[in-house]
Amino acid sequence: MNTHDPAARAWLPSANGHADFPLQNLPLGIFSTADGKQRPGTAIGDSILDLKAALAARLLTGEAANAIEACAETLNPLFALGAPARQALRTQLFALLHESSPARAELLHQTSACTLHVPAAIGDYTDFYAGIHHARNGGLLFRPDNPLMPNYKYVPVAYHGRASSVRSSPTPLRRPQGQRKLPEEQAPTYGPCRNLDYELEMGIWIGPGNQPGAPIPIAEAAHHIAGFCLLNDWSARDIQSWESQPLGPFLAKNFQTSISPWVITPEALAPFRAAQPPRPNGDPAPLPHLFNTADQARGALDLTLEVTIHTAQMRANNQPPARLSLGNALHLYWTPAQMVAHHASNGCDLHPGDLFGTGTISSPEPTGWGALMEITRGGREPLTLPNGETRKFLEDGDEITLHARAQRPGHASIGFGPCRGLVLPS
Repeated sequence: MNTHDPAARAWLPSANGHADFPLQNLPLGIFSTADGKQRPGTAIGDSILDLKAALAARLLTGEAANAIEACAETLNPLFALGAPARQALRTQLFALLHESSPARAELLHQTSACTLHVPAAIGDYTDFYAGIHHARNGGLLFRPDNPLMPNYKYVPVAYHGRASSVRSSPTPLRRPQGQRKLPEEQAPTYGPCRNLDYELEMGIWIGPGNQPGAPIPIAEAAHHIAGFCLLNDWSARDIQSWESQPLGPFLAKNFQTSISPWVITPEALAPFRAAQPPRPNGDPAPLPHLFNTADQARGALDLTLEVTIHTAQMRANNQPPARLSLGNALHLYWTPAQMVAHHASNGCDLHPGDLFGTGTISSPEPTGWGALMEITRGGREPLTLPNGETRKFLEDGDEITLHARAQRPGHASIGFGPCRGLVLPS
């Protein structure tokens, strides 16, 4: 069966035409029901197919069965097996859910009645800075004459984050406390973050790893990616500006990172691969260990990205969320494979279930800027929302939601599901 056939329909009515999870998507995740037992599942329409139940019913065979049998409360064993196991599982799930197969409603759970968990045990989390328009916009605020550092166009810049505070949407966010110091203040004070921000990013899940001391060649790097998600790297801008010199982000970034809970596989995204946009004239070509012709031709992802805000006042007045930005993942300066290859280029060993953030993805136009720091120019130009409220940065009660959609003529549209977070008081 062609798992990307746009005419294919599922026996589950809610999957047909579903905004995010039609039959052509089949993302993977970890869920639990009222019994509290975490297990692997796949999103289909407004339901979750219980993969352990499908295995027990002998509906999975071969590599697909072995992969699900190995998984308990995380997808790490499946990630470790790489593309063959994922492809076998996708093919069998597509056939199982196709309208030509008998309905097996006993394998389904309503998503609204389930809890979604972080899909893997994350050994390490690394946040890149691959959104060049965000990097330039941020640099202009602090270094108007030199917004990008000299290394930016040569190396995929990154820092190591905190894996323990990665949370699955829709886990709320409690406003962090920390040291902050305004330019006019004589000394720092400790208290709630005053300039809380979101960051629109994609998450990259690592599949098969590499041995210590063995770099991953750029031509093979894409094979080490198990899937993608949305990622919101919440940022305490006032704390960040005080603490970051000289060693970079620390407490301003590690209090919580929110991710969408479903892993969108490389196989599901295959029709939405695109050429990496050409670098502007005068930009250096990637160094040889970061350049691969096939990756440049098909290594980028054509995904529409959206951020919305739903304030407490909007909810009280039954008003819809307001859009903050609309952009595209094609505005990343580096491909996912280049990030993987660079991370391992010094011999660093990656492991199944490691998580990368791409860095904030912004468009060249203000309508696609991926953080309030950019939209409000560091708080100097407050944003007026459709209901008349204004924002420099996030206030308690604000709910931020990230969305991603893959669309292309001749293919069924698929989505990532929301990455949502509500800001709670300190």
